[in-house]
Amino acid sequence: MNSALKALNKYYGYDNFRGDQGKVIESILNGRDTMAIMPTGGGKSICYQIPALLFKGITIVISPLISLMKDQVDSIKALGIKAAYINSSISQSEILNICSSLKSGDIKILYVAPERLESSEFCSIIKNLRVSQVAVDEAHCVSQWGHDFRVSYTYIWKFIAGFSKRPVVTAFTATATEKVRKDIAEQIKLNNPVVFISGFDRKNLKISCLKVGNRFRYILDYIRANAGQSGIIYAATRKEVDSLYEKLKANNISAGRYHAGLSIEDRKKNQEDFVYDRVDVIAATNAFGMGIDKSNVRFVIHYNMPKNIESYYQEIGRAGRDGEKSECILMFAPQDIITQKYLIETSIQSSDRRISEYKKLQCMVDFVHYNGCLRKYILNYFGEQVDYEECGNCSNCIREGEYVDKTVDSQKVLSCIYRMKREFGVNMIVDVLRGSSQKKVLQYGFDKISTYGIMKNYSKEELSNFVNTLIAQGYISLKEGEYPTVMLNSNSVKILKGEEKVILKESTKAEKITTNSDLFELLRSCRREIAKEEEVPPYLIFSDTTLREISSRYPVTPQQMLDISGVGELKLKKYGNVFLKIVKKYVYENKIEPNWVFEMNLQKNNTGKNNKLKTFEITVSMLEDNMNIEEISEKRSLTISTVLSHIEKYVEQGKKLNAEIKFYNLFTRDEESKILKAIKKLGMSRLKPIKKSLPDSISYDKIKAVILKDFIMENNN
Repeated sequence: MNSALKALNKYYGYDNFRGDQGKVIESILNGRDTMAIMPTGGGKSICYQIPALLFKGITIVISPLISLMKDQVDSIKALGIKAAYINSSISQSEILNICSSLKSGDIKILYVAPERLESSEFCSIIKNLRVSQVAVDEAHCVSQWGHDFRVSYTYIWKFIAGFSKRPVVTAFTATATEKVRKDIAEQIKLNNPVVFISGFDRKNLKISCLKVGNRFRYILDYIRANAGQSGIIYAATRKEVDSLYEKLKANNISAGRYHAGLSIEDRKKNQEDFVYDRVDVIAATNAFGMGIDKSNVRFVIHYNMPKNIESYYQEIGRAGRDGEKSECILMFAPQDIITQKYLIETSIQSSDRRISEYKKLQCMVDFVHYNGCLRKYILNYFGEQVDYEECGNCSNCIREGEYVDKTVDSQKVLSCIYRMKREFGVNMIVDVLRGSSQKKVLQYGFDKISTYGIMKNYSKEELSNFVNTLIAQGYISLKEGEYPTVMLNSNSVKILKGEEKVILKESTKAEKITTNSDLFELLRSCRREIAKEEEVPPYLIFSDTTLREISSRYPVTPQQMLDISGVGELKLKKYGNVFLKIVKKYVYENKIEPNWVFEMNLQKNNTGKNNKLKTFEITVSMLEDNMNIEEISEKRSLTISTVLSHIEKYVEQGKKLNAEIKFYNLFTRDEESKILKAIKKLGMSRLKPIKKSLPDSISYDKIKAVILKDFIMENNN
């Protein structure tokens, strides 16, 4: 694996693999067929690209969308990797040139559309080459039980079978239930595959489900609160997309649109405008997004409820691919269910598949009405069990309010269902409980049963939501179909007998996702200019994560720049000087003591003299005048990091500090404990390994403050 790590650092600028990446790559390099289920943004492409670089032959990547191929190829070519793609967007002469390059060994990775596998001419050329790996991206497309089945994917196994020497076959997807995973292995005919399920959780995504009256007003306020951030707004129909786009433009929002009703040229232009940061927001149907590698999408909003959990989770996965905090908002109205049922009825011919889609739609409806942790619901859906009750990063877990005993109201609903004797839908049950005089209610004699009208205090919408919440929580069951009906179950009986209670958690304001520093904005502006000159998406230069680390660590030498995650030798050579120049100027103008100085002082281990700073005595005198670190930072226009460095320098000179520093204003005791455990394991000569091992909420400043309190100050007492 040493060669794999060297390739990772050289081409991608990372020191270590994330999650299961290393295990997946090792399996492929050992010649094993491999399937990896990894969340969007989990780094699936690296898992087949690194082996592609190390194998002697060519890697063929089968990819479903033109946009995916172009983004991937642009990205890896920018890293210095020889790659190309063949699909319907390029001419025959270009295809011939690519084939010539393949024969001469000038291409390591070739992306192809699955339809290309039906071309006997293409297959005959490929099968005469040395192909070491066939990688199937978005592998769920091969399964008719998946959410995005494509007939062209069913030709893959025949293509592979045509090789005289079978290459290693790998399959990757982000969303697949156990049933779909088994179908992928069977349809592609994987040979005794090693299967890796990395977990479906995306901790950096805040998941929200909202029921708001004026959906567009909320979206407008949200976008304005997050001006300059990239976001996708998904809508269920082309008409809805067009309406959203026109309204956004009328309100001076930098927006584009994407749906299958637009011309190929318009779709291409609008997509590139979004990917290249020429517009901030794009309104789109679900035709947009698969394989879009744009790493700095900060929010995904669903204006309408999607058709199933798989589609929903794949679509929100386009936010925060760089690991930065991002937000996913699902806006729901009852009309969304009718729209999705109509789409199922008109688009699916097979009765078995239609029943399957109705079941998936009901899981989506249950999700919308679920009263518990939304993240836990999704993970359980994909078969991943979690041991927490609240994730602390979804709208249900962070919603203010108390837990209320709703057992009595639940018993009223369940009792009504029991007394109605026959199976009906939610709307009929709501009408009976509210005492409606509609013809059907009277026709069945429901005005004569004891539960008629006993919940008049609820509005129709409130009561419908409550019944749906009971279904989502499993207290009531549904018989699936176009018109699902309600049934009691064993949990219902426990509630009716008083053996179990129903405890539920009884306007959402648009907030900023994240706040960027001045240096981050300067670096982002520089990145935008370089991207414009090179005609590539800005995130291909450096990701937001890399820029944020630069803006918090202030590298001022090439060697320090190489220690930044996402900066490899090739990118340092290409872009290092221009970014270093910006950092040096910012550090000088703002009198900042970079983290690197702090780390070098630690490495000296008190054995050498430090250069005296002109201002550190002033900082100490202010401390001795009973000012805390935050006040000094504000009054002197210094960062917390610089103030900590001043204290460190003073103490390292052996001087007695006559002041009590209020460290617990800077970090909690729990954070201190986590930092100390990391230091015990990793040492403290470098901050980066410590930071990487800790939660994102623990900043470099907190680590420095703990080191100052528990080691530097302690050693000088």
